[in-house]
Amino acid sequence: MRLDKFLCETVGVTRTQAARLLKEKRVTVNGDIVKSGSVKIAENADVEFDGASLRLSGPRYIMMNKPEGYVCSHEDGHNPTVFVLLEEVGAEKLHIAGRLDCDTTGLLLLTDDGQWSHRVTSPKHKCDKTYRVWLDDPISDDTAEAFTDGVALRGEKSDTLPAQLEILAEKEALLTIHEGKYHQVKRMFAAVGNRVVGLHRESVGELVLDESLQPGEYRSLTQEEIAFFMP
Repeated sequence: MRLDKFLCETVGVTRTQAARLLKEKRVTVNGDIVKSGSVKIAENADVEFDGASLRLSGPRYIMMNKPEGYVCSHEDGHNPTVFVLLEEVGAEKLHIAGRLDCDTTGLLLLTDDGQWSHRVTSPKHKCDKTYRVWLDDPISDDTAEAFTDGVALRGEKSDTLPAQLEILAEKEALLTIHEGKYHQVKRMFAAVGNRVVGLHRESVGELVLDESLQPGEYRSLTQEEIAFFMP
């Protein structure tokens, strides 16, 4: 993590204020005065402000606009992982609340709060997930009704729960599902004879992807956003 970002999160200052503190030689890293906010600090770095040790504390809640081509795991032998995009101290302690496929983009949630992520992903909490979907073939007239009724997926004992399909164009739609079966959106369209060629998650529950985040960018959730998934 950059030193100025670390100061923002631990001292509660803006980037401009952090730069001023550094210029005033009030911050040390491993005993040395550091004046540049762009310096990257390691997880075990000893950072002090006016002689007081600084540590990141409390659970973290992060929204990322996941780019295509990244996998939702800490390690992968073929593709880069979303964790390489994080400039966070202790990023290895974070986990993903609701994974996305390598080729799927959009809203991704990361946290180190296990109970919170359980409320995001557990079927019993019925947390809606909305995806923008691009198809290989035109969407048939009966697809929306089929998804409302529930479709049979290969290898599953029960049909999917009722889902809402909003057709935006001949080959584009918004699909809202209320569960999270493996590759569910792709399998649902395959079940009605179509193929997904692009998939982007726009929202989870009341939480909507921040449009200002470019692919690969992220930010901390606000207290209001965190509370969406609190009891």
